Parts: sequence; C-alpha cells; structure tokens
Amino acid sequence: MLVAAVWLINGFFAKVLNLVPRHREIVAEILGREHAVWMTPAIGVGEVLLAVWILTGRGRRLCAVTQIALVATMNLIEVCLVPELLLWGPWNAVFAAAFMGIVAYNGFHPRWPRSLE
Repeated sequence: MLVAAVWLINGFFAKVLNLVPRHREIVAEILGREHAVWMTPAIGVGEVLLAVWILTGRGRRLCAVTQIALVATMNLIEVCLVPELLLWGPWNAVFAAAFMGIVAYNGFHPRWPRSLE
C-alpha cells in the first residue's frame, strides 16, 4: 500500500494536478517547455496506472522490476541533466535506492500466508 501511495501521490497530485510545479520544471528542462505542459500530466497518469497495477497484486515480480527500472532511469536522467532541481540534491540517489530496496523486497519476498495470494 505504501509503495502504491508513493506512485499515486507523485503521479496524481504532483504531476496531474500540478501541485508540485518542480516536477513540470524538471520535465521542461529535459524535454522542452512546449512538451512539459502535456507530458508532465501524461507521466503522472502513467504513475497512477502503476499504482493501480501494484494494488491489483498481479505480476508482482514484473511490477517490481518495472518500478525499479523506472526509478533508476528517472533518477539517472535527473542527476545528469537537472541536479539543481532535485528536492534533495545528491541525496536523491540515497532515497531512490531505499525506495527501490522496498520495492524489491515487496516484489520478491514471499508473502505470508501463501494461501491468501
């Protein structure tokens, strides 16, 4: 639930509703201002769909791998291209790694009890 909440909050509230304009600034710097207006909400919708996927519990491992790949890619691009816009600067990598660890644990650790899966 916590991992899905992270995607939902960052996708819907921060990007779709533009309650955190820094996200649109990051997209504008990377993809161009003309694309940021529509691309930021589109990315947000993708994140909301990812939250829904997590909540369904289907394809747990593939979902975890997808999330890890997305977080690693997003962070690498942001650190290389717009480090000044990152909330925690160089510490973003630490928080991203921690989040990826939680995602990996949830995706690959056997759930208990198995009969409820």
